[in-house]
Amino acid sequence: MQNKTDGGAGQSAEREATQSKQTPRDRRRSLAIGLLRAREAVMSHFRPILAAHDVTEQQWRVIRILCEAGQLDATELADKASILAPSLTRMIRSLEERGFITKHKDDADGRRVLLQITPAGKAIVEDVMPESLKVYADIDARFGVERVEQLLDMLEELASLKLENGAIEEE
Repeated sequence: MQNKTDGGAGQSAEREATQSKQTPRDRRRSLAIGLLRAREAVMSHFRPILAAHDVTEQQWRVIRILCEAGQLDATELADKASILAPSLTRMIRSLEERGFITKHKDDADGRRVLLQITPAGKAIVEDVMPESLKVYADIDARFGVERVEQLLDMLEELASLKLENGAIEEE
């Protein structure tokens, strides 16, 4: 019996020794998980609003960006909305069928597809925006306007880091 106890204690001590040899970076909280949790916490307030208007999160991003930008080509829109091109292609078809956006070929470059919001798409934005602004006001009140602005600045800076082969480039 003593061997089992000693073996268990030995394994526990070995595990502790291994953990103590880890660098602080190994034990650091996960940035990716933290960002996902924060996104979920924020989006949990918006999902019911979008669902009530029969619009997905990704569709909302597309509609809102086109409302703000006026007209964009598919590549620019995919980049601004953080949507992969194949997903955007399917979404464009759906939004066009619902009458929220139009697409047409660029006169100057027939390979480019230009997308534009329609009056029906603008109407969705006008319907959703007041509720959306209430959520933003609540977040500002609970988290602080200055902290939200700081967070947005930091996230923008983080997003601008150049990544190569999954690692941050050294400048």
